[in-house]
Amino acid sequence: MSQHKCYCGPGYATPLDAVRDGPREKLLYVVTVQPKLDEPHGDYLSTVDVDPDSPTFCQVIHRTFTNSTGNEMHHSGWNTCSSCHFVEEKRKAPQRDRLILPCLNSDRIFIVDVGSDPRAPKMAKVIEGDVLKRANVTAPHTTHCLPNGNVMISTMGDAEGNAKGEFIEFDKNFEFVGTWTTGETALCGYDYWYQPLFNVMVASEWGAPKLFRRGWRDSDLDDPTQYGRRIDFYKWNERELFQTIDLGDEGVCPLEIRFLHNPKENQGYVGSTLYSKVYRFYKDEKSDKYITEKVIDCPAKKVTGAGSEYINGMMTDILISLDDRFIYFSNWMHGDVRQYDITDRSNPKLTGQVWLGGAILSDSPVKVIEDKELTKQPDPTFIKGRRLLGGPQMLQLSLDGKRLYVSSSLFSPWDKQFYPEMVKAGGTIVQIDIDTVNGGMTLNENFLVDFANEPYGPSLPHEMRYPGGDCTSDIWIVNE
Repeated sequence: MSQHKCYCGPGYATPLDAVRDGPREKLLYVVTVQPKLDEPHGDYLSTVDVDPDSPTFCQVIHRTFTNSTGNEMHHSGWNTCSSCHFVEEKRKAPQRDRLILPCLNSDRIFIVDVGSDPRAPKMAKVIEGDVLKRANVTAPHTTHCLPNGNVMISTMGDAEGNAKGEFIEFDKNFEFVGTWTTGETALCGYDYWYQPLFNVMVASEWGAPKLFRRGWRDSDLDDPTQYGRRIDFYKWNERELFQTIDLGDEGVCPLEIRFLHNPKENQGYVGSTLYSKVYRFYKDEKSDKYITEKVIDCPAKKVTGAGSEYINGMMTDILISLDDRFIYFSNWMHGDVRQYDITDRSNPKLTGQVWLGGAILSDSPVKVIEDKELTKQPDPTFIKGRRLLGGPQMLQLSLDGKRLYVSSSLFSPWDKQFYPEMVKAGGTIVQIDIDTVNGGMTLNENFLVDFANEPYGPSLPHEMRYPGGDCTSDIWIVNE
């Protein structure tokens, strides 16, 4: 696209512009799940004040309720971002004023107006689950805006809840356009990221909605067509699946997947959840195929008192700093958040680690009898007198890379299965301060968002966004 016809969305021209010029975040939009399934107000979007100079710092200042049950809001996305949009006049450039909230269980998609009053968002539209089922897709997950101004959401199941990796597209008014893939669909679906310069999109895999919705069972892995272990590559312009890489037994449940932010980099990383591995994927210089290599391995802990011989890390989120220097991930079961320097893309270097709970704490009934990393079990973590329960889950990094926010809820059926004490007490959000010069992380003892005393009972915070865009939603394309 020529410069005079191509105007950027409401973000920043490049990822480094966001690092240098982006404002400090003052609000967090937090997907908040109501664990009481019959509570009529249901799940909601929390607006949290994270301005340290504000009298309501670390408080939920507004709640936008779905006023319906059975939803399980999970991830969110913007109607537009830093991707380039073709418009006839600059004044017609789109506004980032709608937050899109798909639901894993009800298949609804909530559209929230965050532009009219950013401190008090309001519901703008509800897309009912029947819209998806008529297209034979369910369990919508990742939302990204597209360069043409439309919105695309990945889906994980067919109308019966069997595994199916597909994508659905909506126009700028959130009217259904259709499914995206031409030809063969992937066995499973979950997350995705695109790089138009290289005519490629990559997607990851969780599993069949009818399986993960009822909680985890070891037997789910018996059928690899219904539980993911692959990453899938698509030709972006043709919308065709052209390569699938099976990550093998160690790569079960590759969830969060990221290209590097630099749109001229044809490589990225994916976190395989169950066994806590990070794989790098990159283009083969001699062909049109991609290659993967395991670059981070978090070994399991051999234990007693846990009902199983080993506790795996369960890597449930990863993100990459906007300058593409650090990768962060959370081990929900082990209880730690890690920072690795990825300047050498094939050889990440551990530069920071913070413990925020988990299943192997020193005062738990679980005794670690073999640990390839630690010499003793970590102690519980307290902030402002509140013990952190559960484990670290979703991550969001400030644009300048100096503050990492961490929430505690994964998915309410799994929360209830693995961390019932966290569900009963309510989840939390904490802040880790980042040394962006030398690497390193320190837990901020003065920051805590506590969801224990919410209006309709303790609730579960999951994904977090900033009104002006963040490290995990914006995709840049080359505009030269």
